[in-house]
Amino acid sequence: MKSLLEVFFTSLGGAVVVYYGVKLLLVTKMLYPKMWFPLPKSFFSSMGEWAVVTGASEGIGREYAFALAEQGMNVVIMSRTKATLEQLAKDIGEATSRMVKVLVADFTEDKVFSDIEEQLKDLNIGVLVNNVGMLPSNIPKRFLEDTDLDQTITRVINCNVKTMAKMCKTLLPGMENRGKGVIINVSSGIACIPFPMYSLYAASKIFVERFSQGLQAEYKEKGMIIQAVTPFGVSTRMMGYQATDMVTLSPRDFVKSSLQYLRAGDRTYGSICHMFLGWLIRSIPRKILYADSVLNGLQEYVEKKQAKTRSSSTLSIA
Repeated sequence: MKSLLEVFFTSLGGAVVVYYGVKLLLVTKMLYPKMWFPLPKSFFSSMGEWAVVTGASEGIGREYAFALAEQGMNVVIMSRTKATLEQLAKDIGEATSRMVKVLVADFTEDKVFSDIEEQLKDLNIGVLVNNVGMLPSNIPKRFLEDTDLDQTITRVINCNVKTMAKMCKTLLPGMENRGKGVIINVSSGIACIPFPMYSLYAASKIFVERFSQGLQAEYKEKGMIIQAVTPFGVSTRMMGYQATDMVTLSPRDFVKSSLQYLRAGDRTYGSICHMFLGWLIRSIPRKILYADSVLNGLQEYVEKKQAKTRSSSTLSIA
């Protein structure tokens, strides 16, 4: 008869094999999203007539607006730049023949939501993309290095945290009543760990993830999909329009990829290369990642990179 110790180690070995077998299966599924997470052609339009995209004037938000219009939805596009929104509305209308509604809003301000609620109240909205986000500085900085820290804190919280929660509060009741709807909340890959030099931004983005995951648990059984999307490098203004490569994707390629993972869970990196990058960053020992030499090197690297692609600015809003 086997000893208790033999039974323990045999069971432990079996559990480890099962655990890593499941992990391998999950990775395999992420490699083939079209096979594992298929979406019918009419999926998005079946959610409702309209989609709402915040931070839609450029970059990732612009491409989400285009992609949803191409899927047969009318689109409400929102940001603070009226001229850019109007041009985008024209481009989407000409390319897809869908209706486009423009709403101008500066989400760093406190009082913008009453007008938004009024403008949206009569629309059958099936998809919400909370994309708007603010990076306090293009150059990574320590928290106290910000020259106007009080204002920065307020604007980051308003834009990255409050806006997402308020937009969900505005549109979630209609989705719940209809028993269907999609909410995509755009976070950031750097929220995968506490990230020095981007402390405030990364913390605001981890709120996006946890809030999304909590909402999905609350409303999944009521027919809704609520997902946090956490990209790393995407060639946008916020990233200094870096050249695209295997890791830095164009906004259009990233959005196309991320929509394939809509049924992959309450959190996704949106692309397989960003998933592996997240795994790599989480694997680096914190003592190495948080060393002063590494942090200073990061600051110098980004500073030089930004100098090559565009002039530095102290504030970026997507």
